[in-house]
Amino acid sequence: MARDGSWPPVPEALPAPIVDNHCHLEYPAGDEPTSVETRLAQAADAGVTRVVQIGCDLESARWTADAVTRFPQLLGGVALHPNDAAVLAAEGRYDEAFAEIAVLARGERIRVVGETGLDTFRTGPEGHDAQVRAFRDHIALAKELGKPLQIHDRDAHAEVIEILLADGAPDVTVFHCFSGHAAMARLAVAEGWYLSFAGTVTFKNNDPLRAAAAVTPASRMLVETDAPFLTPHPHRGKPGSPAMAAITARTLAGVLGMDLEAFCTQIWDTSHDLYGAW
Repeated sequence: MARDGSWPPVPEALPAPIVDNHCHLEYPAGDEPTSVETRLAQAADAGVTRVVQIGCDLESARWTADAVTRFPQLLGGVALHPNDAAVLAAEGRYDEAFAEIAVLARGERIRVVGETGLDTFRTGPEGHDAQVRAFRDHIALAKELGKPLQIHDRDAHAEVIEILLADGAPDVTVFHCFSGHAAMARLAVAEGWYLSFAGTVTFKNNDPLRAAAAVTPASRMLVETDAPFLTPHPHRGKPGSPAMAAITARTLAGVLGMDLEAFCTQIWDTSHDLYGAW
């Protein structure tokens, strides 16, 4: 997919507010820099009035811990991304880095441990053991703190599930940017886990992901952007922002055959149930 650095227009406002369950506002994006304040205001115009900001390396985790104190629309999550965990381990810096994440995760407005998990797409076999160790460390931290876990799972579905079942998943476990098939969605729902769908569910060639969404109850579903990545159709390839969650919400309501306002209300209620009050 070719990249286009121009910002897409703000989507039509939703009939009821929703939460963007996962984004990265610290990333510079677009041909013209757009402030966090502007992106949050545009999101509110689209009906996306609350956002979970995720910092998944030390620098972005520190940024997140500060940002959630400055922007009341934000709650945060912190972790070491599996690819970063592998690099840090190879450099002998993992223990120190994870210790800092464990401190930041105790912040009152840091409500998520994540994103953490496994990624065999960008990290080869040499980093596998470090990723597994980091995933287990983050699972244990989420359970210790009683906070939701957000999972990064890229090309590692079976092993991610195996580790969750072996170690015992936290009470609230969310598959960020869920990319599995319908059978995996059914298993996750049966285990009491939550599936967060990003703009990928709107892509024209992604019927298998829409099939997974179709078997996921709205009460087990969350909406995210992963902004500035994974911008939904028809703006695929452009930089994303939390406002784009409105497009994904419309697609998911259609997949489930739900009234859009009722779907938005369910997403809002589930998000607040999981993360608490903003």
